[in-house]
Amino acid sequence: MSLLVGLTGGMGSGKSLAASYFKALGAQMIDADRISRELVAPGKPAWKEIIEEFGSNVLNPDQTLNRKQIAAIVFNDESKRKKLEDIIHPRVIVEERRLYEKYRQKNSRVLAVIDAALLIESGNYKNVDKVVVVQCGKEEQIRRVMERDGTARSEVENRLNSQMPLEEKVVFGDYILRNDDTRESLKSQVGELYRNLRDQV
Repeated sequence: MSLLVGLTGGMGSGKSLAASYFKALGAQMIDADRISRELVAPGKPAWKEIIEEFGSNVLNPDQTLNRKQIAAIVFNDESKRKKLEDIIHPRVIVEERRLYEKYRQKNSRVLAVIDAALLIESGNYKNVDKVVVVQCGKEEQIRRVMERDGTARSEVENRLNSQMPLEEKVVFGDYILRNDDTRESLKSQVGELYRNLRDQV
């Protein structure tokens, strides 16, 4: 049999780092963010729907979406955020399933991992076999994002407050990866979990 795993976490939690470790170990990765970027490329149906909803002033000169501008809108308007998610999430989920089926046809014992920040919020956690949540303390999240993006603390806090808290996400997790310590600690946890998951395939 094959196994489809959902990997999630909040900003600054270390989800992307954990995903890189899973990939290095041989997991077949499905990147939700990359899929969503492809789905909103100029001329695509989702791109057209977003323009209808948000107006052409959210476009860059090359007709791609100005993601920062859209983010600023949806962080401050819950109804707009819901509308954006309604346009994107169902399409992303369909594409993730298509990719998983493709990988499964090539290898009946594939271990595929969906790397998705909004795995739980989108409802897609119901479509995977196992959920893995990367967790760390809120202060650690804030520190990492400020260092990584050069963003002011108040802005990071606002963005975090608009997301589902990690302590709520862990309730949905079959496995929790704690990432308050070193990179080596996270790498070790991923290695152990990967071997556990492989044994289930």
